[in-house]
Amino acid sequence: MEPIESFTSRVVLLPAENVDTDQIIPARFLKVTDKTGLGDALFSDWRYNADGSPKADFVLNRPESMGAQVLFAGDNFGCGSSREHAPWALVGYGFRAVISTFFADIFRNNSLKNGLLPITVSPDVHQALQARLKNDLDAEVTIDLAEQALSLPDGGTVEFPIDPFAKHCLLNGVDQFAFLLGEEDAIREYEETHPPRVQTSKVA
Repeated sequence: MEPIESFTSRVVLLPAENVDTDQIIPARFLKVTDKTGLGDALFSDWRYNADGSPKADFVLNRPESMGAQVLFAGDNFGCGSSREHAPWALVGYGFRAVISTFFADIFRNNSLKNGLLPITVSPDVHQALQARLKNDLDAEVTIDLAEQALSLPDGGTVEFPIDPFAKHCLLNGVDQFAFLLGEEDAIREYEETHPPRVQTSKVA
């Protein structure tokens, strides 16, 4: 995974509420186990016509969205069934963070494990940022994961919560498996200093 530290980006505005994982990545794309190319399938049913041509009015197909690394979402983003393909598709498109007032627990956990930062803000901050983004397509935010700070276009800054272990992994660009591999020496030392327990047979 690419480490997430501090970065500044324009924001894609998609304030629809209750966006579920099937809308993020339709079920027909779940047969693959390789993340490569899933970014092209992100929001596929909203993004493309039946013949595969892009819908000109969908936000990801607009010129101002190109290169943006932050998605502004509505309330309850990522609800529905569990599928790691949803954050895979978002990261594959180029998003590094999603801003919402609430994330479904499974989606949030899958995101943190796959290099996508879900940022939860209060409803009033969300509303003010949405109004700003509607009127200024070039507005940018700065995300500083180390400080857990979101700097807004108006100059204000708000803090956001994150699990400490997930924060460590994202800052260092490692998933849980890579983290365990990095602790191989400590694991070996523990095994050498803690001999296995001897199982004793139970007396009937």
